[in-house]
Amino acid sequence: MQAGAASAAAAAAEVEASLCVPPDPAAAAFFDVDNTMMQGSSIYHFARGLAARDFFTWRDLAAFGWKQLAFRLRGTEDLGHMEQAKQAALGFIAGHSVDEVASLSEEIYDELIADRIWSGTRALAQIHLDAGQRVWLVTAAPTELANLVARRLGLTGALGTVSEISDGVYTGRLVGEPLHGPAKAEAIIALAEREQLDLARCSAYSDSSNDLPMLTTVGHPVAVNPDPKLKRVARENGWEVRDFRTGRKAARIGLPAAAGAGAVAGGIAVGLAMHRRVRRAA
Repeated sequence: MQAGAASAAAAAAEVEASLCVPPDPAAAAFFDVDNTMMQGSSIYHFARGLAARDFFTWRDLAAFGWKQLAFRLRGTEDLGHMEQAKQAALGFIAGHSVDEVASLSEEIYDELIADRIWSGTRALAQIHLDAGQRVWLVTAAPTELANLVARRLGLTGALGTVSEISDGVYTGRLVGEPLHGPAKAEAIIALAEREQLDLARCSAYSDSSNDLPMLTTVGHPVAVNPDPKLKRVARENGWEVRDFRTGRKAARIGLPAAAGAGAVAGGIAVGLAMHRRVRRAA
């Protein structure tokens, strides 16, 4: 077992030994995805998989990745950059059928996402499930990708950004706005009303200070692999903090709002290097 995997497994065992969640049908748990449930950006790794299948060029992927990195390092919700990131993500699947993207998503999950799930966070989710509580992912990633991750992890479901579909084909437009920041809190409140949940008895998990609206909506917020601002807020409010990164990795990822920033930059470099090697070998 590699050091990173061993560390994650040890973290999972620590979680299972230290956390007891009582059965409560009126309670639920909500998990962010990027750098909370998995290492790095889910949409970026999904895009990597599509690039490998010639949906677009590796140069397009690099441009998208650097926009994601700039947004993460800035640590603020710049609407212009959010709009660019949204349009780039939608461009990946515009004109493709829902069935085709769904089939490829299954392959990409196995290739690029499954091994990036944090064992410790997965253990946290399982504890809630074992207590009879429902568990949802809440993410700005496309709802199809979010639901795929939730299904593979055996979770209740997912809330994500909704893409417009016409005659079984993605149009490249959104239905509403990306599920980000305050929109996550609004979605959770609506879900709680529909499912008759008591938010004061619910839990929420995230790595990013951008998710403070979501975290403060529930009675039991938990900071997972937190960015510096979220770590500070968690300490000031006495929130639980869980960090499943190694010390060296935590230092690298511990940049403002760096939910996957290191993985994005590293993924670009690795992806482009692999692409160049393949072209040279051809």
